This record gives sequence, structure tokens and C-alpha cells, in this order.
Amino acid sequence: MKILVSGLINIETNVAVGNFPVAYSPIEYAFNKVSLDISGVAYNVINALTSLGNEVVPVSIIGRDPFGGLIKERLSKICRSTKNVIQELDSTCTSVIMFDEQGRRKIYCDLKSIQDKIVPLKDIEDDAGECDGIVVCNINFNDQLIRNARKYGKPVFTDVHVLSDVHDSYNKRFLQNADVVFLSDEALPCPPEEFVLALHREYKNKAIVLGQGEKGALLFDGASQKFHFVKSVYTRPVVNTVGAGDALFSSFVHYYLKGLTPLECLQRAVVFASYKIGESGGARGFVSEEELESMM
Repeated sequence: MKILVSGLINIETNVAVGNFPVAYSPIEYAFNKVSLDISGVAYNVINALTSLGNEVVPVSIIGRDPFGGLIKERLSKICRSTKNVIQELDSTCTSVIMFDEQGRRKIYCDLKSIQDKIVPLKDIEDDAGECDGIVVCNINFNDQLIRNARKYGKPVFTDVHVLSDVHDSYNKRFLQNADVVFLSDEALPCPPEEFVLALHREYKNKAIVLGQGEKGALLFDGASQKFHFVKSVYTRPVVNTVGAGDALFSSFVHYYLKGLTPLECLQRAVVFASYKIGESGGARGFVSEEELESMM
């Protein structure tokens, strides 16, 4: 399948801190506990979907710095074209992630000036029209794409991550124009089922998935009007939970486009995400579809 993925790509530094809170000291020698690599929601999703056997059309805005060049070089090895990955920022976006032995994390994300940028629809609509599905990350440069994505007649997927208000002014455009919506339970103002039902009443999405970390994930199937809960599974020891949500999302997208039911998609996605967190780094730890099916 051919899937367009538009969203943030950044440079990510992961630091294993043992436990939170982190005690102050002027310097600590953390041998083999600090890693630096390319990540960001879009990059994580691109790598996951590619691992599952898809052709991905990437869309993003990166820096004119050496990191931007590294991103283009790396993407060129897994994508047929990087023409929609534009080096327009003075500096590539960066993030620092501290994570502890319990899987908790603290993320510092520096978006530079990217929220002031827009990817013109005219530059990518030919690619969008040729794809089997469109993944639109909730970053500001996707404004024109998300407002027009449904006109291509392809399934539209988005992940709004942390959401506490059904009428959130920033995320409303993503919620009202996506067929499938993902989010986490980290900032809910009410019980999960109540919040998800409120989302569906407002936006009529075909499927809503609420990630609940180590517990699993909650699905509302718009067609059947039913809830399903899929418990988390153990596949290998947990190293770093960063990127688990992106892995869950990516696998669901893959199987949804293959025609499986939302529940079947989520059952596989939970296993895919479980295996992914056995490695540190948002864009690492993915398996192929064949490997995933053998785990099932």
C-alpha cells in the first residue's frame, strides 16, 4: 500500500535517568545511557509503516543545517522520494527525552519556528490523490492538508496525543476531518468511555482509539457503536516507552487499510507496540508484518 505521512521529523536525544525525580549534580557519567537519533511522530510512523511493507510518501519541514541533510539522506534509503521534505527552517527541530526504569518519561520538545510554517496543498495534492491512505499529524503546517484531506476519498488518520477538551481549538480541525482518531488517556477530564463517546457525538469518526499505556487500549467502533478493550501484552522486556503510541497508531493504520475490522487492527497494534518498546528510540524496534503475524 502507498501511504502519505505528513508531520514532524526531529532529532531526538534519549537519556536513561534511573528514577524520577532526578537529583541535582553538576555532572554524571552515564555510559551507554545517552543516544541521539532521528525521530518525531512522522519519522516514527514512516519507519513503522515501512517495516510493515508499505510504500510511504513523506511530507515534512526540516532545517537547512547538517541535521536536515542527515534526515533527507536517511529518508532516501526507505522512501522513493523526499521531494516533499523541505529544508526551510534555520535549525531542525529537536527533543530531549529522559526516561526511567518504570517507563515514565519527561520530554522537552523544541519546535523552533515550525509552527509558523504551512505546507501548501498544491505542492502535495497529486501525491495525496495517489495514496491509499493519508496520515496527518497534528502539527500546524498540516492546516491546509487536514482541512482538505477528505476530498481525495481515502481514509484519513490522525493522532492528537494529549487531549482534555472535546472542543479543543487547536485540534478541532484534525478531529473533524479524520476517519480514525488516536489519543492518549493522560489528560482526560472524565472517565475514558465518557470522553470517547463525547468525541464521537461531536465528530462522528469511524474509529477512535484511546491509548492507556501499560493497561492497553480502548476502541470505539463507529460502525457497530461498540466499545472494545484490548489488554497490553508482554513480548520482551521494556526498555523505553517513547514511541509506543506512534507504533500502536502505525500498525492500526496498516491493517485498517488492508480491510481488517477495527478490533482486529487494534489487537495486532497492541502486539506491535509491545515489541517496539523493547528498544530505546522512537523510530526503532519495529517488526515486519510476517514477524508480527507469527507473534499473533
